[in-house]
Amino acid sequence: MDLYEHQGKELFAKAGIPVAKGRIAFTVAEARAAAEELGGTVVVKSQVLVGGRGKAGGVKVVKNADEAEAAAQAILGLDIKGHITRRLLIERGVAIAKEYYVSITFDRSAKMPLLMLTTMGGMDVEDVAENHPDMLARLHVDPALGYRGFHGVQLMAAAGIPLDERKALGVMLAELYGVFQSEDAMLVEVNPLVFLEDGTLLAADAKVTIDDNALYRHPDIEAMRDLAAMDPQEQAAREAHLAYVKLDGDVGILGNGAGLVMSTVDVIAQAGGRPANFLDVGGGASAEKITTALEIVLSNDKVNSVLFNIFGGITRCDEVAKGLLSALEATEIRAPIVVRLDGTNAEEGRALLAEAARPEITVEKTMLEAAATAVRLAKEAS
Repeated sequence: MDLYEHQGKELFAKAGIPVAKGRIAFTVAEARAAAEELGGTVVVKSQVLVGGRGKAGGVKVVKNADEAEAAAQAILGLDIKGHITRRLLIERGVAIAKEYYVSITFDRSAKMPLLMLTTMGGMDVEDVAENHPDMLARLHVDPALGYRGFHGVQLMAAAGIPLDERKALGVMLAELYGVFQSEDAMLVEVNPLVFLEDGTLLAADAKVTIDDNALYRHPDIEAMRDLAAMDPQEQAAREAHLAYVKLDGDVGILGNGAGLVMSTVDVIAQAGGRPANFLDVGGGASAEKITTALEIVLSNDKVNSVLFNIFGGITRCDEVAKGLLSALEATEIRAPIVVRLDGTNAEEGRALLAEAARPEITVEKTMLEAAATAVRLAKEAS
């Protein structure tokens, strides 16, 4: 679960990490009132769950309430990479002397948290890593040991942080790692982390991603979820307890088991197609679950064909076939469906589909054949 900047800063403030004073605004009037309350120079920031706000015109520095009102008028409703701005963060302006970048994420290859620090703050970290790799310090933390003071010493030395700044920065690194660990985060990023002209250290931004699988431990964070900002298919899947990820293609995918669905995404791409989604219906695919899954996939207007890929282990393919046929009776089908059944009672399942002779269904024996057919049908419909 991605958090808005202001939500991440709430977690930071709770952990004792300094952030600029700010207010949330959902309307132009609220933005003006916030600017008047804060006084002087303020920053009007779009709150969207995507980067690139500054380049898109979603961040404006203004000198008074009149300018804040005009900025809010321009930013509210602004489309930033497909995300519509519906809320603003009005923040008191600060005098920045230096900008750094720091992040903590989970390195799946190393199976350990990874800290990154650079003095080139305010830039995309990908650009720093590509063009100035020597400027980006990296350090893994053994989770069995946890973060210790020497980790910060090593990281700051590798990043070339001036000696007179290391005490304050070392404290903040420990506090940020505390947020990462205590909140079950997958990412904690501050870009920029700034030293002000008076020497104060401040988190000028906050990008925080919480592990969805740990949200049951954090009902306060779960309550922060902005359902209005969620993709409608992802929201429907979440309510139905289905694992769904929207992609940008036109071949819908349904399967049972994350590994099989990921393989299906791969074979669609290998066949020259573009997957529209990842959807795992899980084990024991009932007619009700299949109906819901089909409705979610087909509610995406970009989908021109659907690949239904099932491997029967504990799940019997004949029961899945019955469930699919029941789902077809209950769902408006606007795209052809290619079915691949393998495993327990696969022959019986294919026989049931053949007997039904539904014109929307094409049955293939192998995953590669099914992928090729689904891609061909999608291209014919486009």
